[in-house]
Amino acid sequence: MILTTTPNVEGQRIKEYLGVVAGEAILGTNFFRDFFANIRDIVGGRSGAYEKELRRAREIAFQEIQEEALRVGANAIVGIDLDYEVMGETGSMLMVSVSGTAVRVE
Repeated sequence: MILTTTPNVEGQRIKEYLGVVAGEAILGTNFFRDFFANIRDIVGGRSGAYEKELRRAREIAFQEIQEEALRVGANAIVGIDLDYEVMGETGSMLMVSVSGTAVRVE
């Protein structure tokens, strides 16, 4: 599956547009990781716990978008857009959404 943020695939012609596809992942982080992430943020370090959760959410969202594209017969997704949101009253949930246009290229 070809994945790109551009509106086309260089060197290939879009044969058919198959519609918009999307994938979402919402993951909660646990209290201890939040607590230690806040301490690392205070001392200027990187928050490995949050980075790991964001990476995991992004992988899930990309997996979903590819599965949806395969279901409609696509071999590529163009115009991919990624969005990140913090959710929940305490900001303890992370949401990653990915969308794009499923296409068949030749």
